[in-house]
Amino acid sequence: MPERFREDLCEPDRKELAEGPAYRFELDRRQWISSIGAGLLVTAAGKVVFSPGGASAQVRPSQRLHLGEDGSITVLTGKVEFGQGSRTEILQAAAEELRVSPDVLRVMLADTAETPNDGSTAGSRTTPSTIPVVRRASAAARELLVRTAAEAWNLDASELRVEAGAVVRAGDRFSYADLARAQRPASTVDDSVPRGVPLREVRNWTVLGQTLPKVGAREIVTGAHRYPSDIVRPNMLYGAVLRPPSYGAQLESVELAPGRELGAVVVRDGEFVGCAAKTSYEARKALEAISETAKWRTMAHPPSEGLGAYLKRHAQPSAGGRRGARRRESGDVDSALAAAQTLEASYEIPYVQHAPLEPRAAVAEWDQDRLTVWTGTQRPFGVREQLAEAFRLGADRTRVVVPDTGGGFGGKHTGEVAVEAARLARAAGKPVSLRWTRAEEFAWAYFRPAAAFEARAGLSGEKILAWDFTAYNPGTAAIETPYAVPNVRTQYIPCDSPLREGSYRGIGATGNNFAREVFMDELAGAAGLDPLEFRLANLDDGRLSAVLRAAADRFGWSASKSLGRNRGSGIAAGFEKGSYIAICAQVRVAGGSVEVERLVSAFDCGAILNPGNLRAQIDGCVIQGLGAALSEEIRFAGGMLVNGSFARYPVPRFRGTPPMEAVLLNRPDIPPAGAGETPIVAVAPALANAVFAATGQRMRSLPLRARAA
Repeated sequence: MPERFREDLCEPDRKELAEGPAYRFELDRRQWISSIGAGLLVTAAGKVVFSPGGASAQVRPSQRLHLGEDGSITVLTGKVEFGQGSRTEILQAAAEELRVSPDVLRVMLADTAETPNDGSTAGSRTTPSTIPVVRRASAAARELLVRTAAEAWNLDASELRVEAGAVVRAGDRFSYADLARAQRPASTVDDSVPRGVPLREVRNWTVLGQTLPKVGAREIVTGAHRYPSDIVRPNMLYGAVLRPPSYGAQLESVELAPGRELGAVVVRDGEFVGCAAKTSYEARKALEAISETAKWRTMAHPPSEGLGAYLKRHAQPSAGGRRGARRRESGDVDSALAAAQTLEASYEIPYVQHAPLEPRAAVAEWDQDRLTVWTGTQRPFGVREQLAEAFRLGADRTRVVVPDTGGGFGGKHTGEVAVEAARLARAAGKPVSLRWTRAEEFAWAYFRPAAAFEARAGLSGEKILAWDFTAYNPGTAAIETPYAVPNVRTQYIPCDSPLREGSYRGIGATGNNFAREVFMDELAGAAGLDPLEFRLANLDDGRLSAVLRAAADRFGWSASKSLGRNRGSGIAAGFEKGSYIAICAQVRVAGGSVEVERLVSAFDCGAILNPGNLRAQIDGCVIQGLGAALSEEIRFAGGMLVNGSFARYPVPRFRGTPPMEAVLLNRPDIPPAGAGETPIVAVAPALANAVFAATGQRMRSLPLRARAA
C-alpha cells in the first residue's frame, strides 16, 4: 500500500502547553552558536548560556533566544516559512514580550544544527504551540534583564520595567546588549525563572494584534530571495534521476556507460539511478542516454475512472493501528433511523496534487563523513532522520537547512529529493543540486487522498435525530460532525490506494467537510428549511453559529435568494484545528462551467496575532480551495499520469479569482489557533450548494461539473 501520513504529525506536548517550560539561567563556556556570535542563549526548560564568538558547535535542542553583545536579538525555532507568514508572527511574539521594536529582531528558522526541534510545520501548530513557547522564552529574558539591572543598581526588581529594549532609571540605561556583556563565563545564576513569568495580556498588546508587513517581502517581490532551488555551492554539479515509465514499474536492467561517455558522474544504488554533471542540461542528456537502455517490468494499474468504486472494493475495514479503521458511536443510531424520516447520499473526491510553484529541490554537500542538505521541507528534523538512516549517520553528522520555500501545502513532508541529491553528491565528491521537474513533481510527489463517502441521517421536523457517516480513505480530520445530534455513528475505513498519498492542506477535512456540508443542504431541503436556518437549528456551538451568522450578514443571505435563472448562492461551515469557518458563495452556471461571482468568509481563530497576515491566509486557502472544487483532478490510465502539467491540470489564475471578503471575528478571550488550513474546508461545499440553488442539480463529486438549467 502506498505510504500514508498520520493526521497528528504535529501534536503538541500537552503538558508543556498547559504548564509552560521553566527557564534556568546558567553560564557555560562549552555551548555556542557559530553563525550568531557572542552573547547569551535563553534555553527552554534549561539555561541561558554564554556563547563566546569565534567557535562552532551544535546547540542544544531547547535553545530559544540569543541575546548578542552587539545588541542583536535572534529568535530560534525549527519551524519553516513557506509563505504562510510564520517568520513574521514569531518575530512579533518575541518583540511583544521583550518590549523591543520588531526591527531589531532576527528570526532563524529550520536549521537542524542551530534551532530547536519544533516538529513539523503542519497541522496549523505554529500559532498554538510555537508562538507561546517563544513568548515565554522572551518573557524569561526580560525577567533576567530586570533582575540583573536591579542587582547592578542595588534596587528592588519590582520597581523596574523594560521599555524599548532596556531598563531605564534616572538617565541610566541597561539593555539586552549590556546583559549579554555583563555575564561572565565563570559565573552562574542559580535562580530559576518560575513557569508563571507574566505575559502581556491581549488587551495590552502593542506588537501582536497589529498588521506587520511580511518579513522579507521586498526580497521576494524583487527576486533577491534565494529559494532552495537557487542555492549554489562551490564546485557544484547538477543532478538528474531516472524515473519509472509507469506507476509500480521495477527496473530490471540498465547500462550506465552511455552516461559516463558523456562526462557525467553516474550512480546506481538498487533501484536508484542518477547522473550529475556541470550543467543541468548535460545531466539530462546523460540521463536520456542511460534511459534508452533501461528495461522495466511493469504492472497492471487501475484507471482514474470509477475511482470511488475501486476504493470501496479495496477497503480495509480490519486495518488496525493509528492509521487503521476507526468507528465511533453514541446513542442508538439504528433505532433512531428506523423512527425518523431518512435520507442518504454518496459523495466522491479525486486525487489532487499540491502543485507548489517551486518543485522539490535540494543541494547536498559532504565534508568527509558529515552531510549538509539545503532543501524545502516542512519536516526538517524528520528529513534529517531520513538522511541519517539512509547513510548510516548520526544526527550530529547530518544537517538540514530549510531556506524560505516556494510553497508546500502539506506536500513537502518527505525528504526523497534530499536523499537523492546526497547520493549523487557522495558519488561525485562534490556538492550536487537536484531540482525535480514540473512533470516529476506532478507524477511522483504524493497526492491528497481520493475518497468516497456514504451519509445517512434521520430527521424529525427541523432536528437531526440520527447521523451515520462513513468515509473511505480521506483520513480522519474533521470527520466528526459539529452539529448537535443525539445519535451518531462515524466510521473511517482506509483503502488500498492505487496512488501514493499523504498530507494536504486540511488533510482529510477537505473531503469529510465537503460530504457533510453538502449533505446538510440536502437535509435542509428534506426538512423544508433554509440551509442557514437548518444549520443554526442543529447547533449548540456558539462559535460555529457566530461565523455562520457573520458570513450570512455580510453576504446578504436573505436577499441572495432571487438571483435569477442559473445563478444561486450557497453556504457551508466547518470546524478544524481549533478554528471556525463559514463561507457564502454566489455562482453563475453558464454552459458547462461554474463561474464564481462572489465569496464571503467569516473566520474565528481566537485572539488574532496579525490581521493582515490572517486575511492573506484566508484568501490563500480559499483560492486553493477554488481549484480543488472547480478544476483540479489527477487523471491516470495504464499506470501513467494523463494530465501532469499546468496546461492540463488547471489551478486558479489571477483572472479567475472572484471578489472575496473576509470577516474576522477576533476573540481576545480565547488563545490563538492556526489559520493555515481551516478556511479551505468550506469552499467546495459552499460552491456545490450554490450550484444546486442555481440549477437544481445536486453536486456530489469533485471537481464540480454542472450544466445550465
